[in-house]
Amino acid sequence: MNKNGPVVVIEDDKDDQEILSEIFVKLGYDNKIVFFEDGNTALDYLNKTDVIPFLILSDINMPKINGFELRAKIHTNELLQLKCIPYLFFTTGADKKSVIDAYSMSVQGFFVKPNSFEKLESTIRIIMEYWKECIAPSEY
Repeated sequence: MNKNGPVVVIEDDKDDQEILSEIFVKLGYDNKIVFFEDGNTALDYLNKTDVIPFLILSDINMPKINGFELRAKIHTNELLQLKCIPYLFFTTGADKKSVIDAYSMSVQGFFVKPNSFEKLESTIRIIMEYWKECIAPSEY
């Protein structure tokens, strides 16, 4: 895990992208934020870049391929597995099946986007602080 690497955000809603950008700036993390509007573009970036992202925040409902399909492609890709990139779902809603399916695919977190700016900021801070403290196999 590259704690100084970019945060990959896969989110097709432009308003959500702007709000998340604002929150990351306000929180002052040095990590660059890289947005993708669909899973295929994100997967292409992950496969081609030499930079190891810090973590992936993925919506579930996206055009082209959904978050579950993207997770499956990343999880079964040997080169991407070695990068130890935490994969978290960050979506507008949840149901029992989605949460169970996510964790059965080794997703490292499932978060429902809060409705208020303050709660969203708090959630992003918690996610970032947790993963900044976490130790990954790639560190050894």
